[in-house]
Amino acid sequence: MNTRGLRSQLKDSVPVAGLCPQGAYGVQDALRAGFTSVKNELLPSHALELSEKNFQLNQDKMNFSTLRNIQGLHAPLKLQMEYRAARQIQRLPFLQSSNLALDTLRGNDEGIGFEDILNDPAQSEMMGEPHMMVEYKLGLL
Repeated sequence: MNTRGLRSQLKDSVPVAGLCPQGAYGVQDALRAGFTSVKNELLPSHALELSEKNFQLNQDKMNFSTLRNIQGLHAPLKLQMEYRAARQIQRLPFLQSSNLALDTLRGNDEGIGFEDILNDPAQSEMMGEPHMMVEYKLGLL
């Protein structure tokens, strides 16, 4: 059985104490982590939510196994290294990154999906003071 899938199923069904980071006074820092909901920490809201959450991971595994069978071990390893390098490219913490390099590697740059229309950075819930967010990311706070 896939241990990663089991771990995500357990995380979705059992509340985990480490999900909400504690601030200096023992309460959650709502400015950095946002508001929490007990309902979101307990159960997935729909039976297909777990499948949809792991869709990209399952798609990548299937593509890597097919690529390994066709071209050998080196091809999926090289592609995984390219994915990892593309994931590390980010903007400053207060700006949303488009991950264009990762979308290009996966072939998602040629199609238009709902995330392209509904994922407007101007409507993002993640807003904060830029200086404070950069200092937090660098470990100065």
